[in-house]
Amino acid sequence: MLEAVEPPVEARSRPRVDLLATGGTIASVQTDRHPGTTPTLTAEALVQSVAGIDEIAELRSAQVMQRASPSITFPDLLGLRDEIAHRVADGAAGLVVTQGTDTMEETAFALDLLCPGQAPIVLTGAMRDPSRPGADGPANLLAAVQVAASTQARGLGALVVMNDEIHSARFVSKTHTSSLCAFQSRPAGPLGWVSEGRTAMAARPIGRFHVHVPSGTEVPPVALVRLGFDDDGRVFPALAGLGFQGAVIEGFGGGHVTPRMVPLVERLARKMPVVLASRTGCGETLHSTYRYPGSEIELLELGLIPAGALNGLKARLLLSLCLAAELPSKDIAGALQTLGMTSEPER
Repeated sequence: MLEAVEPPVEARSRPRVDLLATGGTIASVQTDRHPGTTPTLTAEALVQSVAGIDEIAELRSAQVMQRASPSITFPDLLGLRDEIAHRVADGAAGLVVTQGTDTMEETAFALDLLCPGQAPIVLTGAMRDPSRPGADGPANLLAAVQVAASTQARGLGALVVMNDEIHSARFVSKTHTSSLCAFQSRPAGPLGWVSEGRTAMAARPIGRFHVHVPSGTEVPPVALVRLGFDDDGRVFPALAGLGFQGAVIEGFGGGHVTPRMVPLVERLARKMPVVLASRTGCGETLHSTYRYPGSEIELLELGLIPAGALNGLKARLLLSLCLAAELPSKDIAGALQTLGMTSEPER
């Protein structure tokens, strides 16, 4: 596909972009004599740290929370969704959300599911805090605003912009604890990039899915279980008693479990929706390649729902929000089919 390249910003009128800051490494500084940094810098301080950012867009900033990203909850996400909707209705052409990178891939995917419309929602942050040599926060923020202001990013939903790369929320993952190029999209690759003040889009994802979860809704807990060698599945009988209302199993290879797990998984699937993903992190769950005890054919015959190309983290978020919206099983399966980019082959 030929890439679409945005003209330089000086050739266009400045659109309005709203910045919503939530904390994270990009806002973290050392505040006392103890080692380590804490999210402290405000949205206004982040904007002031980036020279020339006000030339790209009419920027309005707000501090919506101030914490490390593992502390962000589903109620926070629903509140953030409402704030984004309010600002789009008020005239914002695009949104930038700054947050910590630990859960950014999940926040981005959740916002992609929760926020319909054409306005770009761009998440960004930093792998190095402002006190470290080579801090990447200012460059990432500048690129994120450029993408949010771009007409090329409209209709793409939520995006992650890090290291001058533009990633789809559906495929992006944090793949390294500290590298500047930690964010990768497998197997699709980034949608585009930012270069010399221009946004270049090389691809657009096919199919989107939106789920309406009313404000104040309690999102049901969904378990994510990753399997290991010679696993016996003893955790499965405990899930319902612990209050879980759904489960995602990250199985071996194309979606397999050990033979001992099969009766446990079968009983679990009678109690709650169970999604079958792969622990490999890349590629689709299989439908019709293997038939043996614990193979994907047997598991799908037991009623498990294939995640397709979605990894376990994304499948868990999708199932959680679908359950919160009280969608029937067939609609949950359809959502996974759309976003996992797969369909069961004809037999």
